[in-house]
Amino acid sequence: MLTIHALPDGPRRPILIIAFSGWNDAAEAATTASRYLATAFHAEKFAEIDPEEFYHFGLSRPYVRFKAGSETEREIVWPATEFSIARASDLARDLIVGVAAEPHLKWKTYCATVLELARRCEATVVLTLGALLAEVPHTRPVRLVGGATDAELAARLGIRPTKYEGPTGIVGVLNTICREQGFTAASLWANVPHYISGIENPKATLALVRRVLPLLGTTLDLADLESAVKQFDQNLTEIVRQNAKIANYIKKLESRDAEEPSAEPAQGSDLPPASELVAEIEQFLRQQRPE
Repeated sequence: MLTIHALPDGPRRPILIIAFSGWNDAAEAATTASRYLATAFHAEKFAEIDPEEFYHFGLSRPYVRFKAGSETEREIVWPATEFSIARASDLARDLIVGVAAEPHLKWKTYCATVLELARRCEATVVLTLGALLAEVPHTRPVRLVGGATDAELAARLGIRPTKYEGPTGIVGVLNTICREQGFTAASLWANVPHYISGIENPKATLALVRRVLPLLGTTLDLADLESAVKQFDQNLTEIVRQNAKIANYIKKLESRDAEEPSAEPAQGSDLPPASELVAEIEQFLRQQRPE
């Protein structure tokens, strides 16, 4: 199931960061943050988990593409879990990044396989990234929540435990199994405004990346992400300016946010339904894309 092409020589207290698309990844903020870190530190693929036992391919379909440099020969790309490692000199410790779609089957076995990789690479911390839909306005700083197996790690990440009880995803299962098996682990989640859930949210991605960097003992030039956030905010400001319904909705969220900050997923509310707002926002953003 697990294939490691080459174990790192003399690992430097690796931290394993992993994110899953799907239920755990509102607005794709967590997987985008993980990929951003891997790219920024020039991480190279070194391991993967075979998808055969863990995915229903009718739900997460493989896709076909032309092989690099060929216009006739195709290859199948499966929804595998891939791990990359960065050992840059500006990193205080090695960085292992895993990105995958949330598996459909055998979650306990899947998590055991992830932790097998963590053991073999001598990872000292397992950090999962997530993003949840919440009744928060986009006009406020992104709120980060989560939990950790020890108080020191929680303090370093600046998170406090959430009181959430309810359905969970692979991230919740993996963190629980980490704790049971004695791994130092943490989970960091960005709150994403539920009325803009259908588009990528660079603001949430930037918040996650900024919070992770001190744990790696390094800094990055985040100008590209900051530029994306600026454009994102400008687009939403224009939407609000043009639409009184959306403006009133956001004012209600701002008022509620000021009274009692939320750190839980949106589940039910006396606020008006947001489906119409979502459609109008997505339509506006589509119109802003260059042809």
